[in-house]
Amino acid sequence: VIWRFVQGRRSSRKAVLLLGLCDAGKTLLFARLLSGRYRDTQTSITDSSAVYRVSQDKSTNVTLIDLPGHESLRLQFLERFKAAARAIVFVVDSVAFQREVKDVAEFLYQVLVDSTVLRNAPALLIACNKQDVTMAKSAKLIQQQLEKELNTLRVTRSAAPTSLDGSATVGPAQLGKKGKDFDFSQLPMKVEFVECSARGSKGEEGEADLEGLEKWLVKVA
Repeated sequence: VIWRFVQGRRSSRKAVLLLGLCDAGKTLLFARLLSGRYRDTQTSITDSSAVYRVSQDKSTNVTLIDLPGHESLRLQFLERFKAAARAIVFVVDSVAFQREVKDVAEFLYQVLVDSTVLRNAPALLIACNKQDVTMAKSAKLIQQQLEKELNTLRVTRSAAPTSLDGSATVGPAQLGKKGKDFDFSQLPMKVEFVECSARGSKGEEGEADLEGLEKWLVKVA
């Protein structure tokens, strides 16, 4: 009975949210998944959504929702869609990562301590984008650096976890396991990392390298 209840709640959540900082490549990723074609993009100020069919079986689909990455907008849009999230794709700019690691970790931390996200535990994919660029950092390095930064944030944040609408929940903010250095395996949701390139190694004329992301979408659909 409990399993059927959980499955029922999960099946009502059909959205896959694309999150990340500005210029991480979310919108191009969104366009590539839907059409396969390259398109010039600009910084989003609103959400975009579309049905994505994960296989030839037309009954298997999810709703992809590309959310703005601008600091002044991203939390209010996440607040609007978080309850519908079956899964979250958190897109990271692998080239700018070393420079942006603190900002990336800060946003990811806000997502991970949100009460709705913790309760629903949607599958989480960290998509390490722009791997076509020579200076791109590997998924392994990005994972290690994020775990380190999130561990630091966990220590410095002693306030109660709040939902994105500002309402506090009971108890101290606790990411991971108390007394242990943070790592992603401690979270209630399954977290995976993939390397990808929305632009692709041949640029506008070529195909994107999204195989790992597409396989993951099949799994979570």
